[in-house]
Amino acid sequence: MKTLVIAEKPDMGRTIAAVIEPRAKNNRSYLEGEHYIITWAIGHLLGLAEPDAYDEKYKRWNFGDLPILPEQFKIVPNPKTKDQLKTIGELAKRCDRIVNACDAGREGQYIFALIQQQLKLMQPVKRLWISDLTGESIQKGFDTLHEEAEFDNLTQAARARSEADWLIGMNASRAFTTKHRTLLSVGRVQTPVLALIYDRQKEIESFDSLTYYEIKAELEQLGRKYTGTWQGDRMTDAEKAAAIADKVRGKEGRISEYEVKDTKEYPFKLYDLTLLQRDANAKYGYSAKKTLDLAQALYERHKVISYPRTNSNYVTEQNIDGMHKALHMLKSSPYQQLAEGANPRLVHVNNKSVCNPARVEDHHAILPTLRRAGTLSKEEQNVYDLVIRRFLSHFYPPAEYKQHSVLTEVEGEAFKTNVKELLSLGWKVCQPEDARSSSRGKKKEEEEEQEELVSEPFHIEKDEPVQCLDAQVKEKATQPPKAYTEGTLLKAMESAGKQLENEELRDAMKDAGLGTPATRAATIERLKNVGYITMQGKRITVTQKGRTAIELIRHAGVELLTSPEMTGQWERRLYQISKGEAAREKFMDNVKRFTLSIIDKVRVQPKADASLFEMAEEDRKGSRGKGAKGSGQRKASGQAGSSAQKSPGAAAPAKKISAASSPGSLQPLAPCPREGCGGQLIEGRKGYGCTHYKQGCGFVIWKEYAGKNISVNMLSSLVSKGRTQLLSFKQPEGDFKARIVLADPMSGKLDLSRVEE
Repeated sequence: MKTLVIAEKPDMGRTIAAVIEPRAKNNRSYLEGEHYIITWAIGHLLGLAEPDAYDEKYKRWNFGDLPILPEQFKIVPNPKTKDQLKTIGELAKRCDRIVNACDAGREGQYIFALIQQQLKLMQPVKRLWISDLTGESIQKGFDTLHEEAEFDNLTQAARARSEADWLIGMNASRAFTTKHRTLLSVGRVQTPVLALIYDRQKEIESFDSLTYYEIKAELEQLGRKYTGTWQGDRMTDAEKAAAIADKVRGKEGRISEYEVKDTKEYPFKLYDLTLLQRDANAKYGYSAKKTLDLAQALYERHKVISYPRTNSNYVTEQNIDGMHKALHMLKSSPYQQLAEGANPRLVHVNNKSVCNPARVEDHHAILPTLRRAGTLSKEEQNVYDLVIRRFLSHFYPPAEYKQHSVLTEVEGEAFKTNVKELLSLGWKVCQPEDARSSSRGKKKEEEEEQEELVSEPFHIEKDEPVQCLDAQVKEKATQPPKAYTEGTLLKAMESAGKQLENEELRDAMKDAGLGTPATRAATIERLKNVGYITMQGKRITVTQKGRTAIELIRHAGVELLTSPEMTGQWERRLYQISKGEAAREKFMDNVKRFTLSIIDKVRVQPKADASLFEMAEEDRKGSRGKGAKGSGQRKASGQAGSSAQKSPGAAAPAKKISAASSPGSLQPLAPCPREGCGGQLIEGRKGYGCTHYKQGCGFVIWKEYAGKNISVNMLSSLVSKGRTQLLSFKQPEGDFKARIVLADPMSGKLDLSRVEE
């Protein structure tokens, strides 16, 4: 009899077959050779059953039927791929041994375990554990197959993760949905991610911009001109700033401090999936899902990069030789010039920025394979280009600079100059020219120390006098935090646990964060599909429905659902289960207890005002055809692929004013100024509106007016005093000072009241 090899996907199966059975006959859904039959799973062929598989009554969502706690979890075939599952079962009858060739990781282990369980496969199983699909790796993997029993603990951890997600997702989603009569999806990963976006948006909306003044001096010494920035507490007085500029203009000064130091910048780390997704989003605007799909195509179809769903930025000793061979391959590719300029001696087993086996678990960093790229689509080429340039950069020396820090004193006022003088580009020759000036670490604007990058030599004589040729005052304003893009959200998900106070939890999440590299893209897509977030260009914003969901969860007293802390606790325990250091049963008991506490707390929560969701539904109608995609008809459970009741309240991005904020949705911001109305002002995505809108009150104060964002504090001033504080405005005809005033208390119409200088 033959050996059945079960890969995770068709391309992987065909690639394996080309190595172990090159003459195998292609039978569409499997390949058969002399010793092996190779087939595949097409991802998840099976999943956990819906609640109604345990009892018909669960087809209807009723709070009284909660909690749903199956004693034994049932699995069901995916209807779309049931034929492939049947094929695997038929092929298994003709084989006396099986090789599990699914992806080397927790989820790959789970995919095979479910197939084995459903088809009752009793044959002895070996495990293929490889990190890339090169012929060399596949052959070596088959020469050193592992016993499947070695991975029993990893399988237990995978089952625990899946079943725990089901318990939280199914029960919490049904509890909040039936309590508040609106489809609300809750999940262990998606809810804390939504909370990250929500909290950032609240920061932006409540931000009060402060006007301040920057004084720049144009300085000269021995014919060399340079610019200095005035040093002192933030200047908020325009007259004082102008007085300083007038005082130093045309005067002589001296160098009070001058420091020069040599610095080096080393290459950025090799790519893991999240870093690749972040860079592709920043450079090309690709969504996390799109980058994952493109990387997967480069891996499976074109076989030009290693396994992309990795969370490691390092390689093991075994990969070093392959990296040198890949460098040689690139010498006969469009990257010939960069490959020939590279120094192979820089990549070796003692280079800890590249080779760090302790930081490699299931998969090493993303690397090019030995196969030359053929015809790639433009988008595939863009992602491939990122991988190749990052790879090549490690064969180059560090970039070298001289850092000049100058403090110039004129008339008792200090001006600081930072100049970064380029000595050698080093690895930065591998970057496109427009990216060469980027530095690691904090952005310079965050440090509030501007730095000038120069390629020609820079030098100042410490003891020679300086002339202040000119001094100018520039009005600036403090900026609110930036809205998340998919790239910056991925970074926040990856580092979500770093803010936890509990050191053990922080350590458990240091390499995990919220979700895994393989699931983060799907989590973001899910938040879009259930109508919680929407895209405005590259910016992510929370919809009315998303706001209300977070507020209700937090007000119910189950804040843990919106925090990375629970994921930290889970990841720590799942890791212990995978290593045989903790029991799966105890973990599941704790999850069941937490599920019960969620239901108990939601049970006593006051029902949310219907207007919160009705206004969101009105917004949905307004945005139909503009990206809503019927998000109200999506699935609601916390587990992807689980079905739910349909609800008109599952709103899409808001176009009109909508109601709710935290704590605005449950604690009104201010009484409506409209005489005789009696309603309350609550916050929507675009403005502040009245709760009595259904009774005909049309009072609205829009969040943006005359280029200014109306914050909650400004709203309070408008309602109580009829005006805001004094603000600075810019117009083509000239800058001016004014207050925003409430011109019409019946409608919320605003006006400007100028202050004559």
